[in-house]
Amino acid sequence: MAVIEDPAAAEASLDPMRSKLLAELVEPGSATSLAARVGLARQKVNYHLRTLEKHGLVELVEERRKGNVTERVMRATAASFVISPTALASVQPDPSRSPDRLSARWLLALAAQLVRDVGALINGAAKARKRVATFAIDGQVRFASAAERAAFAEELTQCVASLVSKYHDESAEGGRDHRLIVAVHPSVKER
Repeated sequence: MAVIEDPAAAEASLDPMRSKLLAELVEPGSATSLAARVGLARQKVNYHLRTLEKHGLVELVEERRKGNVTERVMRATAASFVISPTALASVQPDPSRSPDRLSARWLLALAAQLVRDVGALINGAAKARKRVATFAIDGQVRFASAAERAAFAEELTQCVASLVSKYHDESAEGGRDHRLIVAVHPSVKER
């Protein structure tokens, strides 16, 4: 997975044809082989590939001589991509604007911050050839009523506050701050 932080790279990846080419290039391919699969002329595919390459979304795997032509075989630099809110820096969501534990918009702003922060950590770790220590829990719970959901939220708040107070050490020399986000939202049914 790669995180796109550059606005120009995000724009390039959002073009429907380029997005299709990125999906096709999970396995290496040339403009000629891709042209047949996506229904475009080889020259147009080459144009899109050069744009994607310029933004680091595809890379050259090999060059092959075919008669008078050198065929460039490309592949996507990742199997999947996420666009960080950093790409829209001036309009990215800011959770500090209206912190409201019960607001869906605030939850979305927190999620955007999570994508931005973890994306920056992933990109920095990749440059340093290191891994990022993270932890996540994903689960599903069915509430019988809104009252049970509210009681669950209150109990979860108390449990998390208790754990944070137990392990948080402001004076730990060499300690490292970690962000904790816990979210509950209605499940979205797959279509």
